[in-house]
Parts: sequence; C-alpha cells; structure tokens
Amino acid sequence: MGIFELSENLNKNIVPGRLTMFNCIVYATDGSDHARKALVYARDLTKFHNAKLFVVHVYSRVSDFLGCKEYDAILGHRIAAGEKVIEEAGKELELAGVTFQTELLEGPMAEAIINVAKTRNADLIILGARGMSNLEGLLLGSVSQKVIHHAACPVLVVH
Repeated sequence: MGIFELSENLNKNIVPGRLTMFNCIVYATDGSDHARKALVYARDLTKFHNAKLFVVHVYSRVSDFLGCKEYDAILGHRIAAGEKVIEEAGKELELAGVTFQTELLEGPMAEAIINVAKTRNADLIILGARGMSNLEGLLLGSVSQKVIHHAACPVLVVH
C-alpha cells in the first residue's frame, strides 16, 4: 500500500471536528505479562478514538479429547481459565470507563484472532509479543507473527 492509498484510507475515517483512525479494535489476551502491557494500549487507543473494543481470548482445542471420559472436565477447565483472563482485563477496562465486548473461543489462536478481526471489521489488532503459548507455538511460530503476516488490518504488538 502506497502513501497515497494510506492517506485515502485515513481520510475515510475523518469525522468533522474529530480525527479518528480506529473505529473497532480487537485486543487479544492470554493473561501473560506482554498481554497485560498490550491492554494499556488497547484501553488508551479505545478511549482516544472512541472505538468499539473486543477483548478476545482463545484457548487450545479441546475437540481432540472428544470421546475421552475427561472431556467435560478439560473443556470446563479451559473455559473457566479463559473467563478468568477476560475478567481480569475487563476489570481494568471498567475502571477506566471503557466499554467492551468479549469473545471466548476455542481453536488455533492466530486464526481465531484474525477471524474475529475480520468478522468485526476491525481497524486494529493489539496483542502482546510473547504469550503463554504451548509447544506448538514454539515449533510453528508465534501467535503474534502469524497475526502480523495474515491479518487484513494493522497489528500492534507490544513488548
């Protein structure tokens, strides 16, 4: 995308009397230190641009355990852990007066984050540089790297 095209895209978001670049922001969190640092940017950019904010947490697939007698317990544990991560982020956002919606999803993390951004027509994805990914993440590449390379919108990665 050239500078002229970027300028045209930015001009589409100009409201008389107010300049806004972001109307919809997706903040992805896994509860890691980097994700908590990214939350500050999500909070502040959402407030500054008066944007919609979606707080997203993706837990690893449980469907591989389907049919296993521990399936319900594993699924319940992953959902409860994800809800806790979202709740912790939500507390800080509420204290700052930021309204938000949540998405708790199962699946490959990068793909799920990208799909939420696409579905919600996000202008920006914010996430931490390093999370608490599993061995698969180490072998196949980090979530942030995949999101950077495949997202249709800008991605802010916070160290």
